Amino acid sequence: MIRLAFRNLFQSKAHLAISVGGVALALMLMLALGAVFTGAEKQITAFIDRAGANVFVAQKGVRNLHMVSSWLPSSVVGEVSSVQGVQSVTPIMYVAGMVDTGKERNLAYIVGLPPDPAMGKAWRVVEGAAAPAPGAIVLDRAVAAQSGLRLGDTVKVLGRQLRIAGLSEGTVSITNSVAFITMDDFERMRGASGESVRTQAVSFVLVKAAPGEEPDALAERIEVEVEGVTAQSSEAFARQERNLVKDMAADVLTIMNLVGFAIGLAVMSLTIYTATLARRAEYGALKALGARSRDLYGAVLTQAVVSVTLGLALGVAFTLGLSALLPVFGSTVALQVSGESLAQVVIASLIIAAVAALLPIRQIAGLDPAAVFRRRIQ
Repeated sequence: MIRLAFRNLFQSKAHLAISVGGVALALMLMLALGAVFTGAEKQITAFIDRAGANVFVAQKGVRNLHMVSSWLPSSVVGEVSSVQGVQSVTPIMYVAGMVDTGKERNLAYIVGLPPDPAMGKAWRVVEGAAAPAPGAIVLDRAVAAQSGLRLGDTVKVLGRQLRIAGLSEGTVSITNSVAFITMDDFERMRGASGESVRTQAVSFVLVKAAPGEEPDALAERIEVEVEGVTAQSSEAFARQERNLVKDMAADVLTIMNLVGFAIGLAVMSLTIYTATLARRAEYGALKALGARSRDLYGAVLTQAVVSVTLGLALGVAFTLGLSALLPVFGSTVALQVSGESLAQVVIASLIIAAVAALLPIRQIAGLDPAAVFRRRIQ
C-alpha cells in the first residue's frame, strides 16, 4: 500500500506541485511570521544585551525601555557605586525621539552618554567613532544609508542639528534604532525642545558587577540599599522588553497562523480528495480483491503525510533563504527561526495531514466495490 500511495502521489506531477507548493507557502507564512517576531525580540533588546552592563537601575517601577520615562537624581549614581559587589557604573540619559535625516523621520532610542563611557556606547562601529563628541551623533548605518547620508553629514535630533561622527551596526530594528549623543548635548536639546534642563538627573545607571557577583543578587541588594529605584539584571530587563513585544504582537501572530493553517488545510484536503475520487475504481477493485480498509486508509494518509512533509521542507528552506538574503539587501527586518516556532509548524503540518485525509478516508469507507464495477460497465 505504500507503493500505491507513492504511485498515486507522483503520477500527476502538476497536482503534486500544486499540493506541495500550496502547503509550502502556507507553512512559510506561519514560519516566517514567527521568525519576524523572534528576530524583532532580539533586535529590540540589542542595546540591553550589548551595553556591557550586568544590572540596569531605573526609576522606581520602570522595568523596560519601550514607551517609558525614567528620571533619577544624580546622587543615585554615587549611592549605587558604593553598594558592595559593584565594580563600576555609567549613568546615561534616555528618551524615545525622532531622528530627522531630511528625507525621513525615524523613531530612535536617543542615549546620552558621559565622556569616555565604560558602558552603553555603540558595540559595533563600522565607520568613525564609537562614542560621540559634543555636537555629534553615532547613528545606525542602515538609517543613514536609507537617506544617503555619510560621516560628516547632519541630522536633526530633538530640534538640534548634529554631525554624524560614527556609523554603527546591529542598532536598528523593525520599530526603531538606537542613536548615541553626549549627555551635555542631550540636556541642551531637552531644554531647547521646551522642557526643563535636568542637569541633576539621569535616566538609568548601568552597573558592572564585580567578578563572581551574581547579577540578580546584586540587583536585589541595590534595591534594598538605594531608595526609590528598581534594579534588574540585564537578562531580566531584556526579558521584560521581549514580553512587551509578545503582548503587542500575540493577537496578530495568532490570526496569521490561523490563516496559514486554514490555507494549508484547504489546499491539502482538496488535493487528496480529488486524487482519491479519481481512483475510486482502483480502490474498489482492491477492496473486491480482499484489501483491508485500514490498508487503504494508510495509503491515503501516507499521501497526505508525504505531501505535507515535502511542503514543510520547502517552506523551511524558503524561510531560511529569506533570512539569509534580507541582510544582504540592507533590510532592517531580521528573520530568526526559533526551535519553538519550528516545532509549532511541524505540529500544525501533522494536523493538516491528518485532517486532510479524513474526508477521502470516509469516501473509501463507504465505497461499494460492486457499485463501482457496475458504473464502469455502464
